[in-house]
Amino acid sequence: MNEDQFRKIRSGQGFIAALDQSGGSTPSALKAYGIDEHQYSDDDEMFDLMHAMRSRIITSPSFKGDQILGAILFEDTIDRNFDERSFVSYLWDIKRVVSFLKVDKGLLDEHDGVQVMKPIPTLASLLSRAARCGVFGTKMRSFIKLANRTGIKAVVDQQFHLANQIIATGLVPIIEPEVDIRSTEKGQAEQILNENITEYLGQLAPHHQVILKLSLPDVDDFYSDLVRHPNVLRVLALSGGYHQREADLRMSANHGVVASFSRALTEGLSVHQSDTEFDATLERSIAGIFEASLT
Repeated sequence: MNEDQFRKIRSGQGFIAALDQSGGSTPSALKAYGIDEHQYSDDDEMFDLMHAMRSRIITSPSFKGDQILGAILFEDTIDRNFDERSFVSYLWDIKRVVSFLKVDKGLLDEHDGVQVMKPIPTLASLLSRAARCGVFGTKMRSFIKLANRTGIKAVVDQQFHLANQIIATGLVPIIEPEVDIRSTEKGQAEQILNENITEYLGQLAPHHQVILKLSLPDVDDFYSDLVRHPNVLRVLALSGGYHQREADLRMSANHGVVASFSRALTEGLSVHQSDTEFDATLERSIAGIFEASLT
């Protein structure tokens, strides 16, 4: 493990950029950026366009390591190069931004009010490849719609089972059991989720570290005990569909938690903007998210 990267994630000021849009979320991300589905004919063209968007963000002078701790990447990204470097190398060596890799393969259909992850049969080889590329950690997402104890326990059980495999390879897992911000049972689901996470954290070895990525809670500072937990390297908050301004306001009310936004980060960016307009828009977004993450 890179100790400089570990220290940056543990105690640095800033936030983690979520740039891991994958197959299911890519069309909507591109559409928000100004690229409609009729402008590409297959997945290869779609991912090339998404890569160009990510490259424009990462190479912008507004995207810098004194405000951004890390970036979560899609598997396709770590196989690509930029300026004769791998993307992972460019992020750390040039931008001083730590790389994380999305390893989940999407979600199964809803059962017991939740969606657990699909099986990841290639996880071992993917983790080995990530480590060789210099990736610091991983990210995997589940989805919680209802305050169903059986379903939420299944989500947390799967997340920590895979987290233990990831820790064994020397990588740090981001555990992301997202609670639907539109759920009528959001507050209750967050309470059950908190209880389950706390229980599973208690089963980790003292030196094992995880990062938690959670929906912005209904109750301010709801996850303060998790922020202070010795096995938690950092607690991140996802925007979950909130617009940037609301996400920033909610973020600032949760002390010790830092942002890991995707849609809220790229809000307002357009393929049709000049580089000057694009960089200025991104700079405003980054500044707002950075300030909200300082509390």
